Amino acid sequence: MPVIGFHNSHEQVHPARLLEAVQHAEEVGFTAAMCSDHLTPWNPRQGESGFAWSWLGAAMATTSLPFGAVNAPGQRYHPVIVAQAIATLGAMFPGRFWVALGSGEAMNEHVTGDPWPRKELRDARLRECVAVIRALLAGEEVSHDGSVTVDRARVYTLPEIQPALIAPAVSVATARNGADWADGLVTINQPHDHLREMIAAYRDAGGQGKLIIQVHVSWDPDPDRALGIAHDQWRSNVFPPPLCWDLDSPEAFEQASAHVRPEGVTDSVRVSADLGQHAAWLQEYLDLGFDEIYLHHVGKEQRPFLDAFGEKVLPQLGVTAAGPVAAVRA
Repeated sequence: MPVIGFHNSHEQVHPARLLEAVQHAEEVGFTAAMCSDHLTPWNPRQGESGFAWSWLGAAMATTSLPFGAVNAPGQRYHPVIVAQAIATLGAMFPGRFWVALGSGEAMNEHVTGDPWPRKELRDARLRECVAVIRALLAGEEVSHDGSVTVDRARVYTLPEIQPALIAPAVSVATARNGADWADGLVTINQPHDHLREMIAAYRDAGGQGKLIIQVHVSWDPDPDRALGIAHDQWRSNVFPPPLCWDLDSPEAFEQASAHVRPEGVTDSVRVSADLGQHAAWLQEYLDLGFDEIYLHHVGKEQRPFLDAFGEKVLPQLGVTAAGPVAAVRA
């Protein structure tokens, strides 16, 4: 049975409502979950910024799902703090947590007041942070002087099962560069030929582990409303790197996307009122070789999407609901 997960967007949904949503996602048949880790939404209309690490403890305690999170160590987060957070979730929920470690975006990281480094410097900093985090998760005492400074750090509460450290990538070069340190690769929906290139670059460079994709979708029984939801919420997310890395505020993204027309979002969001079409699109990603798919409905209201996909889409992919999980929450 494929892993079809629910992506929880902290930029768009209040954390209390998001907790209800992920609990419901398990009830209707989703078999995993992941979440973003943002200080700042992508545009003012999204309007939320729940703290992922607080929320993950509540979500993992009240569901039985495996979870992943996307994090950017090195500027807003010191890698020792990230290692401690990973270790605690791994110790409390063995085998149920993975984290994707990336180089970040200016809109979340500029708040420290430190300069926003060039991409090659951010990539080098990420490698240092990954090495620090791996050593701490192995129980070592770590000191390090480089892009980040660590003085005699040690994490005492360690997981018995090491959480996977996943490389996030949207480009072929980044996928290739993550192959020598990552336990897997995660990306977002892009043209199939580009995804094939990324997978090949990662594997050819020695990349191991699972292949994960987050798919942005917009569904509503009314096709015009499905497109309107995508345009309202996600038109600020249609820009390729480096623009999406370097804009530093929701207002900047809003200004940049002012002239994006509704049809301009359909390259970034799978928009359809047809649930059969959504199932067919998702099957294509499985056929490309992805082991896990996480669906991000880009609207702020999640329950209608969860109900519809749980009833009509997941069964077409061979995923069936496990039933209520009241015992987990008791």
